[in-house]
Amino acid sequence: MFEGIGQELTEKLLADFRKCFDSELAEEFLQTLLTLMKVAFIVNHDYRRNIDTFNGRYQFCSEDGEVTIGVIFGNGRMKVVEDSIDAPHITVTFRDGRTLLNFIISPRQDILGSMLKHDVRTEGNLNYLYKFGFMAKQLQLMMPQVG
Repeated sequence: MFEGIGQELTEKLLADFRKCFDSELAEEFLQTLLTLMKVAFIVNHDYRRNIDTFNGRYQFCSEDGEVTIGVIFGNGRMKVVEDSIDAPHITVTFRDGRTLLNFIISPRQDILGSMLKHDVRTEGNLNYLYKFGFMAKQLQLMMPQVG
């Protein structure tokens, strides 16, 4: 998947990504996930097709204010903002960092169940959340398996 870029950088990003699964550092997890997405969009033509014609503005945050990250997709590019963004298409507020991790890495993201349990609040178009979940899952499936 990551041919043509520094193997050392790729291995470090993947190690950081895996380490986040074992911790509850939600913001670090989200930052690492987004960095891996950016790298994958650059080096993997098939993965880049996800954003070629996609425009979307995401706001991720936690109720306790520990996590506030905006993601903007437009013109075939992805921009990450470590703050609030204007006019997001969807705002996703998680109860806490662990809830964020559980939701993003879940094999079957159940937004309705998460909302009913008061783990997640959303404002905006849920289709954007499903699109993000699809891209995150696709990235996870592209990762080399260590065993």
